Amino acid sequence: MQVKSNIMNKKNQDGKTQNPELEKSKSHIIVEIIEYMANSVVIKTIIKKSTGNISIMSFDSGEGLTEKTSPFDTFVQIIEGKAEIVIDKECNLLESGQGIIIPAHSPNFIKPNGRFKMISTIIKSGYE
Repeated sequence: MQVKSNIMNKKNQDGKTQNPELEKSKSHIIVEIIEYMANSVVIKTIIKKSTGNISIMSFDSGEGLTEKTSPFDTFVQIIEGKAEIVIDKECNLLESGQGIIIPAHSPNFIKPNGRFKMISTIIKSGYE
């Protein structure tokens, strides 16, 4: 599996660092700002702050995320397709438009279930 991300600091033609976030004060069709890439998970940052971040992700068929545990609550919403989100060994099948909160300190992973896109929102306040 390849993981492609645009959160790296890229430089424009003037040599200035580009902001990895989406343009502010402009309407975006979220499901269209990220594409599928063969055999990959693609991640695009929407907002990145010290208090949390919002990312959009696309998963090609057969791609998922391995088990992890975060010290922060994470809200995941499927915006295209469907996916299995496993939290504390309990499987949750989410379809387009559905979301779930992954509690802080809960082991979780995303099980492949065809191509899908999702938004991940991490809130970094309230936990030490």
